Amino acid sequence: MSATQGATFRATVTATGFVLDVPVIGPAEAAERVLTSWQDGAELRLLPDGRWLFTPAEPVEIRADRAPGLPVVRTAGGASATLGADAGAAAAGHLAVAAGGMTVVHRIAELAELDPAGWLDLSGLTLHRPRPVGAAAPEAEPVVEALPQQPRTDLRAAAGIGPRSERARRLTEDAPAAARRRAAPFAVRTRPLSFPRTGPFAVAAVVLLVVLPLLVVVGSQGSALHVGVLLLAFAVGPAAAHFRKGGKGAAAGPEGSAAVAGTGGSPSEPERGRARDRARPPLFNALLARLTMRTAGALVQGRHARYLRELTAAFEQRRWEDALRDAIRLTGGRTSEGKPWLALGLPRRFEGALRPTPQVGGSGAVSPLSGPTVHQHLAALYQRAAEGLEREGRIDEAAFVLADLRDAPAEAVALLVRHGRAVQAAELAEGRDLAADLVVRLWWQAGERERAVRTAYRRAAFAPAVERLAADDPASARELRAAWAAHRRESGDRLGAAEVLWADASLRPSAVADLRDAVALGGPTRSRALPYLLALGAGDSTKALALAVLDSDGDPGAAGRSALAAALAELPAADPAADRELATAAARAVVRDGGFGGTLGARDAGARHQRLLKRADPLVAADLARPHRTGPGAHTAGHTAAHTSADRPGTLPVLDAALLGSGAVLIACGQAGVRLLTADGRTKARWDVPADQLVLADHGGAALLVAGYGRVREVSRLDLATRSVRPWTTLSAQQIVPSFDGRHLITADHDGITVLDTLAPRPTVVWRELGGGERLVGQLARTPSGCTGVVASQLPDGTQVVELWRWDLPGWELRSRTRPEGFHPGRFAVLASGSLLAVDPRPADGPDGELPDRTDLHWIGERPIARTGDGPSVEGIAPKGPIADGDHWALAVPGPDGTGVLLHTGAGGACAPTATVFHPQADAHPPGIRRHADAVTHWHRSGRVLATTPDGATLLANLRVTVD
Repeated sequence: MSATQGATFRATVTATGFVLDVPVIGPAEAAERVLTSWQDGAELRLLPDGRWLFTPAEPVEIRADRAPGLPVVRTAGGASATLGADAGAAAAGHLAVAAGGMTVVHRIAELAELDPAGWLDLSGLTLHRPRPVGAAAPEAEPVVEALPQQPRTDLRAAAGIGPRSERARRLTEDAPAAARRRAAPFAVRTRPLSFPRTGPFAVAAVVLLVVLPLLVVVGSQGSALHVGVLLLAFAVGPAAAHFRKGGKGAAAGPEGSAAVAGTGGSPSEPERGRARDRARPPLFNALLARLTMRTAGALVQGRHARYLRELTAAFEQRRWEDALRDAIRLTGGRTSEGKPWLALGLPRRFEGALRPTPQVGGSGAVSPLSGPTVHQHLAALYQRAAEGLEREGRIDEAAFVLADLRDAPAEAVALLVRHGRAVQAAELAEGRDLAADLVVRLWWQAGERERAVRTAYRRAAFAPAVERLAADDPASARELRAAWAAHRRESGDRLGAAEVLWADASLRPSAVADLRDAVALGGPTRSRALPYLLALGAGDSTKALALAVLDSDGDPGAAGRSALAAALAELPAADPAADRELATAAARAVVRDGGFGGTLGARDAGARHQRLLKRADPLVAADLARPHRTGPGAHTAGHTAAHTSADRPGTLPVLDAALLGSGAVLIACGQAGVRLLTADGRTKARWDVPADQLVLADHGGAALLVAGYGRVREVSRLDLATRSVRPWTTLSAQQIVPSFDGRHLITADHDGITVLDTLAPRPTVVWRELGGGERLVGQLARTPSGCTGVVASQLPDGTQVVELWRWDLPGWELRSRTRPEGFHPGRFAVLASGSLLAVDPRPADGPDGELPDRTDLHWIGERPIARTGDGPSVEGIAPKGPIADGDHWALAVPGPDGTGVLLHTGAGGACAPTATVFHPQADAHPPGIRRHADAVTHWHRSGRVLATTPDGATLLANLRVTVD
């Protein structure tokens, strides 16, 4: 380089751009230089040799040796040229660049543009929605209705069969038509059917049109005894029915109960809970029918016999159109679908209690065609017809005969599957409520993958569906298993997804990412995930983490020591040396902890300990004593554990809190955001997202952060494995249940209960319950397996009935519907087990007040468990009712000295409090309780959080929340 050139590269120039030698300095360094100098209006283009042309928004005066790249200057002719290039070689709009001792000219407009925005990673940033102070509450987003629809397979229409003839319709007009079948699983249930009261004109019409003609027939063909018996039946039957109605006003109507009151929602299963009172058989109606058949049997039976002869002839002569049009449907000998076809009696008015019964309807009356001989004849006739139609290739007609006439939908489904009609078979199987695993398998084979997954989740049929599919199509079974794992992964259940994949050896490598995310959650979840990684051959770091957990101190359940030892006993590590070391440490931990933490039975615990000893170091195993199961510690019978939170309030409000499985505490501080604290109060993470309620997933991998603005709630989703937050939606709801399965959120409003899919981009309704005059009273109580609530229903006569409803989850099958005795709205809490905890204050009594103030506890359910005065009580007057989460409850009374808040807490019904929690110097704000991750968390708005084991015996955390 000459002296002149050197001076040029050290001079100060007015640069209109810079050429960055990316192949030399690297893309990362080049990107950093561009972003450092980037301004609005700048451009970045790619040269053919890989270098970048960076053009600032305005020319920059800079020393050439300190520039981010080779400076570009503007020539007298309006061209651009780098230092050292021949400036005269380029025309306006071109760039002259020195390369390899030569000058290369490029047209700037033809160079490819680069977008630096693609270099930015925004995944770690939290999106905020600023609003002016004092602005109106945010508007709720409209929800999307996506309720599952019940397939309505019309096999008669598919087979091209017309309606019945007028003669057959008259003969079978009393048959149980589709309108009187059991309510479809997805249909909205309505109010109970009621028949008008019988007036004098109706009685006169019955006498003129029924009684007198029968008397004429019987008088001409029978004896005087028959006439007397018939008159006696007509007289005694209505009188006795009226007597029963007056004395048993709440008795269920056996025949009218075909239209029992429903839940007002969308059930998913045909099964219903047992009611306390069952429908009684229609004694007098059946007696009347039998007497009538005995006296006028020839008149009635002759008409039916002709119908049977003609129907049989039509089938045997293969006149399929006439036969199938006039055929009647068999019921498989069941009498639970309402009044049997061709019965003489009519459904009497339903005046019974609105309670679910095991069967929809009661016993039927007598019919000439309901005898076993006729039924067998028709069944054989229909079976031969179905076989003949199948041989002729008339598959739709054959399926109609099997499903609609012979009442054998399973055989019709098998017929359709044999002939490759998967979609029609799946619709029929789901519409007729066949086995859930069969429905899932059929939808999967029909190509409706999403519908199969939804059905499998709703009816808890993933495992049997995979097993059933594996017998026919192993590849499809593997795909369904992968979809099952993906469903769990999307809901945040990483460990559940890995456990699903582990059952198939070919899918185990795909579970590694889920297992590592599960390890990041800590606690028992981490302990159950570590053995899977070790079995896949994980390295020394994973082994060291497992050994650290086994050698840790503290509660074996909270630390995950017991879960890790139990899992290692079932799943050896891939490396024999590592497995021996881990088995030895696990055996030591089991002896030190006195077993596996009480989570296993004695026989199972002993067998697992022996498996650990066989794989452990022989010398250590020989010296180890047998594990001695420790007792419950300080929490013994008759002893109430007492705990006291921090002695002074914190500096941040606590509106919700929960001890996670990792031992950390997740706290919602309102507008101050959300914090994740260690058990000793150190901050592990914080999110500047307003939240006054936490909705925790059952598996502990995710949580919803809810910020309330009146009736409107802003909801964000927190992934506890990656610790990332993303906004979800804005809802309008009176109540949000504080736990969910990781996907489906339960809310309640004046419209009833609504289930929303939280993984949908917009709030999507996937289920509804109640409605139609039914409303929820108080709070819902939820556990992973069930949901309970108090429901007030409006009866047709205008009165109101209050009942305790209990559903099974996730399918929302109504299992019980009981009327609690002695229920008074207000001071009560619903427990998930299906009972109510109510409190009654009992002020001080006696001339000198020797009997102090007390509050009595009593439980209300299907049967009264404890009544006031007989059940347990606590000292002090509770200013408000109890609070509950799941089956755990707490009752707040003033502290011993009149200050602070004293909580009496317990679990289940009919039991005395098992622990007390005292918040000193606490104001009148109500406390909170949370049951999650094998712990019970108590908090108060004053900034105190205290967590114990479920029995209240062991203190797990005691925090005072302050500003960092």
